[in-house]
Amino acid sequence: MNTDITASAKPEYPVIDRNPPFTKVVGNFSTLDYFRFITITGVSVTVGYLSGIKPGIRGPSMVTGGLIGLMGGFMYAYQNSAGRLMGFFPNDDEVSCSFSDQIMDTSFECQDSAMHRLPLPRFHNVNDSPEIVGDWIIV
Repeated sequence: MNTDITASAKPEYPVIDRNPPFTKVVGNFSTLDYFRFITITGVSVTVGYLSGIKPGIRGPSMVTGGLIGLMGGFMYAYQNSAGRLMGFFPNDDEVSCSFSDQIMDTSFECQDSAMHRLPLPRFHNVNDSPEIVGDWIIV
């Protein structure tokens, strides 16, 4: 059974990475992806709280709704980010980043990335390891 999505649908936009790894997809989350992720989680917590019929069950219901929203929000953001990298969703920012990375050989310093605007963890690629020159570490 062939589960490769590219076998049944052709990308409409430029392909940056045909099969992106987990770290690259999460590192490619845009500001909108994080906003959707947080919004889905917040709405799920609220719905979970309001769906608790009895006062003693509202807390566990809220936590359960929050966990469902957390997973759903992450999966939605992941799907959008992976779709942009694989060329299934509009990816103008990623294409400009990818093109400038190839020209200047800087795989870490794309100024259009949401990771440079938000204080969030940055997932590095294998090529982003620091280089040791004498007593100095060049990142």
